Amino acid sequence: MAELFIALIHHPVLDRRGKIVTSAITSLDIHDLARSARTYEVRAMYVVHPVKELREFACSVRDRWLEGYGRQFDALRQEALQRVAVVSGLDDAIASIRGICGAPPLLVHTSARTQEGISYPALRKELDAEGPPFLILFGTGFGLAQSVAERADRILAPILGPGDYNHLSVRAAASIILDRLRGR
Repeated sequence: MAELFIALIHHPVLDRRGKIVTSAITSLDIHDLARSARTYEVRAMYVVHPVKELREFACSVRDRWLEGYGRQFDALRQEALQRVAVVSGLDDAIASIRGICGAPPLLVHTSARTQEGISYPALRKELDAEGPPFLILFGTGFGLAQSVAERADRILAPILGPGDYNHLSVRAAASIILDRLRGR
């Protein structure tokens, strides 16, 4: 089985008008995505943010459960948050994965706006085989900027409901995607 990593990207992402922005980090995203990462045996979850003070905030959220009060309060949360790594850019996450696995990851772009892309069964088949690691990219705000999509090796088909409304939270989308790719 290929190693699987995820990244929660805060820059470059889009705002509701399609302008490139940097979004804020929320502790809820860190906690929920770390728990999903642990449930689906994702090797590491990268929080990607260019602003030093917000990276420090993300580290403080993580470290509260690894070193502080949370360590004694909830061992399961600690186990999940051990998978969280905080980096300044996508290239740092890629370099980290190269260091862990000895090879760069294949990048998988996710988007609610994508009309086409690799199907979940096809990507799951690739993940189930021996091969290079994969890094699934999740955007905050209103999604990843086009410059991130252009770097991707795979573009994943969108999650679609029965109607035309398609605006899931990143936490919900990540959980659905991980379940489709690694769930039993």
